[in-house]
Amino acid sequence: MSKHFEDARYYLGRAAEHAKAGVKEELAPVEERVKELVGREDEEPEPSRLDKLQADLKELEERAEGEAREAVASARKRVAEYRGKDTAAE
Repeated sequence: MSKHFEDARYYLGRAAEHAKAGVKEELAPVEERVKELVGREDEEPEPSRLDKLQADLKELEERAEGEAREAVASARKRVAEYRGKDTAAE
């Protein structure tokens, strides 16, 4: 494809993106007024499967981190106790 056509396609895409953003911006107040008149407020959408999985993974990560901290603290305590008994025997 000619470089000119590639450039034209790129700029048409950018123009479409800007036009879409402009229409959204211009119609936002109208949308809010219509929702007020109809009595529909913005509702939070139900989380997607990906959002649920990410939340579950975050929870698992936090739990694993807590368990790892407990294991390290326990190991340090056992080492300290062992060293204390070892030096007492000498």
